[in-house]
Amino acid sequence: MDDDALMAILRQAVDAVAAALAALDDWGPAGTRPGQYRSDLVADEAALAVLDRAGLGAVSEESGVHHPDRPVVVMLDPVDGSTNASQGLPWYATSLCALDADGPRAAVVANQATGRCWEAVRGRGASRDGHPIAPSPCTVVADSIVGLSGYPAHDLGWRQYRALGAAALDLCAVAEGTLDGYVDCSPVPLAPWDYMGALLVCAEAGAVVAEAQSRELVVRGYGERRTVVAAGTPELLAGLLEQRARFS
Repeated sequence: MDDDALMAILRQAVDAVAAALAALDDWGPAGTRPGQYRSDLVADEAALAVLDRAGLGAVSEESGVHHPDRPVVVMLDPVDGSTNASQGLPWYATSLCALDADGPRAAVVANQATGRCWEAVRGRGASRDGHPIAPSPCTVVADSIVGLSGYPAHDLGWRQYRALGAAALDLCAVAEGTLDGYVDCSPVPLAPWDYMGALLVCAEAGAVVAEAQSRELVVRGYGERRTVVAAGTPELLAGLLEQRARFS
C-alpha cells in the first residue's frame, strides 16, 4: 500500500466518524467506565470498521489492540476531547497515526466540530486543509503562549497559557504556530493515541517534540504513557523542558 492509498483510508475513517457523530443524539457518559462517552463508542466502531476492511491493525483508546501483527497499525483516538464534545465545546478531534516498521508514516488529525484537518506523511511535510504549515519562531518562554494539559504546580514563566482540552489539536496548534509551545502537566501523562498523530504533524511541519523524562515517544503499547513537551523552536523547547523539570 502506497502513502496516498494509506492517507485515503485514514480520511475515510475520519469521514465515518463524522457520519456516526452526526447521527448521535446523546453525547453524555456511556456508563461503561469513567471518562468514556457515547461519542467515543460510536466513533470507535465507525473508525475500526474502515481500518479493518483495509487490512490495518489498530490500537484504540476505547477498545484496545486489534490485529497488532499487521504490517501497518493505526494509533487511534476516535474522539480526543470527548468531554469538550459532551459540553458542546468545538475543540475535539479524531486522531489517527499509521505506524509501520520504521515508525509514524501517515497521520490525520481532524477537528470534528469545525472540519479543519491536519495531515502529514513521513518525508512529505505537513498541512492544514491542504496548505503547508510551519511553527512559531518564538525562542523565549517569557514571550510564549503555551498550551497545557493539566495545570503545573507553579507558573512556568509563559506570557500566556491556554488549557484547551484536546492534546492532538493542541499539538497541531504548535505545528502551525497558533501556539508557541505545549506542556503536559497532568499527573497522568498522555497515552500514545493522544499525541502520535500530532507528533508526526509537528515533525513534518518543523516543530520539535520531546518527552520530559527523555523516554521514547514512539511506543505502541496500550498501557504506555508519556509526558509530552513541544515547541516551535529548539530554544523554546529547552526552556519549557527546564521549567517542566522543576516539578514532578
